[in-house]
Amino acid sequence: MMTPGKKIFHAILRTTGFILAVLLVLELVLYFLVPVYDFPAPRPFSGEKLYNPYQGMDSTCWRKANFHFHTRAWGGLTSGRHNSNEDFYRTYKAMGYDAPQISNYMSIDESFRDSAFYVPGYEHGFGIRKKHQILIGSHRVLWLDYSLVQNLNHKQHMLNLLRPDNDVVGIAHPDWEGGYSLADMQMLSNYDLVEALDHNWRSLPQWDAALSAGRPVYILADDDAHNISDPYEIQRMCTFINSPGVHGADLVKGLKSGMAYGADIYMGTNETFAEKAVHAKSMPVVNSVRVAGDTLWVAVSGKPLKMTFIGQDGELKKIVRLSNRAWYKFKAEDTYIRTEIVFLKYHKFPAVGQGTVFYLNPVFRYDGQPPSNPLLAEIDWPRTWIQRVLGLGSLATLILAAGFIRWKKKL
Repeated sequence: MMTPGKKIFHAILRTTGFILAVLLVLELVLYFLVPVYDFPAPRPFSGEKLYNPYQGMDSTCWRKANFHFHTRAWGGLTSGRHNSNEDFYRTYKAMGYDAPQISNYMSIDESFRDSAFYVPGYEHGFGIRKKHQILIGSHRVLWLDYSLVQNLNHKQHMLNLLRPDNDVVGIAHPDWEGGYSLADMQMLSNYDLVEALDHNWRSLPQWDAALSAGRPVYILADDDAHNISDPYEIQRMCTFINSPGVHGADLVKGLKSGMAYGADIYMGTNETFAEKAVHAKSMPVVNSVRVAGDTLWVAVSGKPLKMTFIGQDGELKKIVRLSNRAWYKFKAEDTYIRTEIVFLKYHKFPAVGQGTVFYLNPVFRYDGQPPSNPLLAEIDWPRTWIQRVLGLGSLATLILAAGFIRWKKKL
């Protein structure tokens, strides 16, 4: 005979099992309901004209921003629980940031909503793998996610659902834990940015895959930090946006138009916050990015170790060393060219070795129409309904069979 304690324990187990079973069934229903898409073949950039996202930029108006940082949320359940918003703001302002933004998991933080630079945003996704999105200019949180596994249909559907309620939709750290493959990036559409740089991971091949497929998507570089007291997480990556001011609407406009660049900021061994703040003040800047005929010209302050021009499929096209000005002449086969600028440690001689790296947005071919990345995939309704009928029918059969077996045991 069971003791009262054992009865309570078994009751808790049964209740927990029932709740988990219900959640699993609901999750499977969502999986079977997702549309099946027909993805058109990738089409690289083409056209006689060259689109320069930096056209009309003012080199005195670069604004230093970070859009991915985690503070305490959800009662301390998520990573970042030891970071207060006040410490976050104070630390990033000391590093010279004009627009430090918070992006907690599934939560829009409004701590700085009265500040001019404030842009509401959050990190979407709570699955077991890092298939996340970074949302900027958010109006509400989308609670739906596919938490177990995701195929290409799930990823495209999620971007489509996020699009209406966010000014900017970005794919977060796509290479982290294999969240987005190169094949995914070639096919997905209906988003604006790729978080190609964060302090944990580099996703430049994924960005190049999207660009090589003709997606006019721009770079986002963030710390994605979870510990405000650790210098190795803070001011490692940032996005410089060309904007007349630090108003949130201007920052969003600069990001969406591509008038920005990502920076992988050099940090010396055992560097303190005070030293990082000093080095931040000597950061070089991009002076000009212009197109004259079929030639791209890039100029920066300081004297870089090298400038590298990269094109279709991430192919290295040209290297210019020890010059603050460089050019690249587009060839007939070039669809886009993006520029990486590697500076010396602490940005000046006689220091030796690689330091900060800038990643510029691409100049690409187009036909004269304003570039955009609209939804290209179309729902294949016959395949969608076949999946729904077979999937939901199989699930219903399993539930009925489990109920029948349970009923027979009670007889």
